[in-house]
Amino acid sequence: MEIVGEETVDPPRPSPPSSSSTPPTPTTFILETEPQPQQQHQTSGFFARIRSSVMASLEKRNLGGVKVEYTEIPSSELEHEEQGVETVNGEPASCSKCGQPSSRHGRGGQRKKGLWKSWGLQLRVTVLGVGLLALILLLNLLSAIKDSLIGARHNDYDPFVNWGQPNTGTEDLSWYPTDFLRDVIPLPCHSHNDYWRRVPLFDALYAGCIGVEADVWLFNNDLLVGHDLASLQVNRTFQSLYVNPIVDILEKQNPKTPYYNGTLNGVFDVDPAQTLVLLVDLKTSGHETWPHVLRQLDPLRERGWLSFYEDGEFHSRPVTVVGTGNTPFDLILTPPYPTTTTTTAKYSNSTSPPDRDAFFDAPLDKLLPDSPYNSSNSYYASVSFFRSIGITQWWKGGEPTAGQLAKIRGHLAAAKERGLVSRYWELPAWPIHVRNKIWEVLVQEGMSMLNVDDLKGATSEDWRRIRTWRRILRLF
Repeated sequence: MEIVGEETVDPPRPSPPSSSSTPPTPTTFILETEPQPQQQHQTSGFFARIRSSVMASLEKRNLGGVKVEYTEIPSSELEHEEQGVETVNGEPASCSKCGQPSSRHGRGGQRKKGLWKSWGLQLRVTVLGVGLLALILLLNLLSAIKDSLIGARHNDYDPFVNWGQPNTGTEDLSWYPTDFLRDVIPLPCHSHNDYWRRVPLFDALYAGCIGVEADVWLFNNDLLVGHDLASLQVNRTFQSLYVNPIVDILEKQNPKTPYYNGTLNGVFDVDPAQTLVLLVDLKTSGHETWPHVLRQLDPLRERGWLSFYEDGEFHSRPVTVVGTGNTPFDLILTPPYPTTTTTTAKYSNSTSPPDRDAFFDAPLDKLLPDSPYNSSNSYYASVSFFRSIGITQWWKGGEPTAGQLAKIRGHLAAAKERGLVSRYWELPAWPIHVRNKIWEVLVQEGMSMLNVDDLKGATSEDWRRIRTWRRILRLF
């Protein structure tokens, strides 16, 4: 329909053909096919099915007089064509330059050459894969041998194998071996959430950690230890899991014999002067809970085993208590200690108690020039690695960025300047190679105390082993 101005004009319609008109000339399609014997027609394969499909389709659409004819191509030409040979009237053509059959220059030679290239590539890839697998198996074998030799102490001897069994003296958490620490080397690591371990305190000491952590909750005038309310039990208390066991260990380390009458040996035989840091994380109200903590430390205080600050000097003793969490800083500065002569005599010749024998966990990221935190009132300086430094580049092996490394160095320098022990908590725990890289960087930069959850990974395994694997895999 055409539109002219505002009127419409219908185009002329063709009249239908009359019965006497001449029929249209049929269109002819010529399909060239290969003559095939009757017995092979049913198994002619892919091309036979294509030919049958085309024939059926054209016959169904033969509405306009389409005529289909078939022209057979000699099988010799098809054979030469499939082999890459040029043909002239069904005969192989010859090269005009060398006179040799064109098959030597045709597609057949190229196809064979390409086939050999493909097989060669597959062979090289197979050999490379087998070699890589053999290398991985060899490294695993060497690693297993090394672990069996280096970690023999951890694998062959377990002093806690009968912990909690009847008739072992551990039913009330009061059995402690007398010599299980004699060959343990103290390491600057802090057992984070120590109460989660199979044997709190002892697992950490056996691994060599010089710091342990207890989360305490005040209920019914007693201090229960646990990560949350659902984990609290009446028999798992601050005294039963930490204070009393430490007293027992130190009494065995300071025996009364004709050859020794001292009192200042610490928990480690290898280094008796090494102090054990007891980090007390208050989960309930600080002003209500902290006085109970100080009172329950009396067995250690009375024996003179608590580090203290007096007359402008820090005095190290077998145990150093640090308050964190809800611990109030003002109660650290003015502790409500007992003032009996028996207690004070254990510390010095003074008739008054020391300034303090428990210290604060200062914020590592807030050690400004005008901040009140120093070695007279604080021992640790801690902060969350995740909140203060951020997420490291795990896709680059955990390597900190230049900005992150500058922050780390600033934190560590500020803590060192004030005489505090620096510590990051909430470190990356996974992927393992990222965790190990962060550990390596922190130790290289001078971190005082490494906060760890995986005791074995931190104290008895090679942190760089996984990174070595990554370097090997990069070669391929």
